[in-house]
Amino acid sequence: MASIRVALGERSYPIEVGERLIDDPELYRPHLSGGSAALVTSTVVAPLYLERVARAVRAAGAEVIEVILPDGEAHKTWQTLNLVFDALLTAHCDRHTTIVALGGGVVGDIAGFAAAVYQRGVPFIQVPTTLLAQVDSSVGGKTAVNHPLGKNMVGAFHQPRAVISDVTTLQTLPMRELRAGLAEVIKHGAISDPAFFGWLESNMDRLLAREPEALTHAVVRSCEIKAAVVGADEREAGLRATLNFGHTFGHAIESGLGYGQWVHGEAVGAGMVMAADLSARLGMIPPAESARIRSLVARAGLPVAGPAGLAADRYLELMAVDKKASRGKTRFILLERLGSATLRGDIPEPQIRATLSACTSA
Repeated sequence: MASIRVALGERSYPIEVGERLIDDPELYRPHLSGGSAALVTSTVVAPLYLERVARAVRAAGAEVIEVILPDGEAHKTWQTLNLVFDALLTAHCDRHTTIVALGGGVVGDIAGFAAAVYQRGVPFIQVPTTLLAQVDSSVGGKTAVNHPLGKNMVGAFHQPRAVISDVTTLQTLPMRELRAGLAEVIKHGAISDPAFFGWLESNMDRLLAREPEALTHAVVRSCEIKAAVVGADEREAGLRATLNFGHTFGHAIESGLGYGQWVHGEAVGAGMVMAADLSARLGMIPPAESARIRSLVARAGLPVAGPAGLAADRYLELMAVDKKASRGKTRFILLERLGSATLRGDIPEPQIRATLSACTSA
C-alpha cells in the first residue's frame, strides 16, 4: 500500500492506494469522528461494494445508514443532493456523523457537498471506485452539483478526512469509464511531469489491459502531482487552476450536449487536444508536442475532436460562464511546454475559433 499525504496543516489527510483496501476496518477507524456513518453510493456501485464497505465501517465501530442515489452525471443535481439530506435528517444524523462517499466522481461530489453544508459541515471519507475519481475528483476537496448553465457551478471546498483508493475496484469498471479516467491521468503528465507523460506513452496498453502494477503506478503518481498542487494552492488562487487543463473546452462540451451524453473524461480528452492545439497556434509549444498529446489521447480510446453540431458561438457562450472566467474574459489553461502549464486570459477570439474549427468533428 502506498500512502500520500495532502499537506494542509490541521486539515491534512492521507490518500491510501493499493489492492483490497476497502475491506480493512483499520483504514476507516481513525477517521470516524462519531458513532455513526452515512454510506452514500449509487445504484450501480451498491450491488458491487456497498455490503463490503458497510461491514468494514461497522467493524471500525460505527453504525451505518445507507443512501443509494441514481447513477450518472445527469443526476448530479440539487434534487439528488436533497435525497442525501432527506436520509440524514430521517436518521437523526448529527454533526458527528461521518459521510462515506463510495463510488465515482458524481457520488464523491454530491456526498462531499452534502458533508460541507449539512449542519454547517460534517466529516467525510472518500472511497473512489473509478479511475477518474481515484486520480482526480476524490482528492482536493472540490465538491459541487451541476447547474443547467454550467458544470460544477454550485459547490464548496470541503476536504475529506481520508481517501481510500482500492485499485482492485477498477477491474469491474466499464471500459468506457476506464478510458475516461485515463484522460485525467494524461492531464497530470501534460501539465506537470514530462517523464510520467513518457511513461504513459510506453505503458498505455498495460493500463488498458488493467494490469494492477501499471494502474497502481498511474494512480499513485497522479495523486502525488495533485496533492502537491492542492497543498500549495487549496482554493485555486493560481497554481491549482492548471489542473483544469482541457476542462474549459471540456465543460462546454458537457454542458452543450447535455450532461451525460459524453462522460467527463471524454470531454476532457477532446478538451486537452483543443488546449494543446491552441497552445501551438499561439507559439507556446511546438506542433510536435501538440501532436504527442493528440496521439496519446487517441491511444487511450478517447475523442480527439469535439462533437459535430456544437457551434463555435455556443462554445464561446458556455466558456464565458466557466469558473475560471474573470471580468468577462474566458481564461484557458495552456501549455508553456510539455510538463508546464499556465493560465491565460488574453487569447484573441479568432485564434479560439480557429482551434474550434480544426478540432471539431465534421
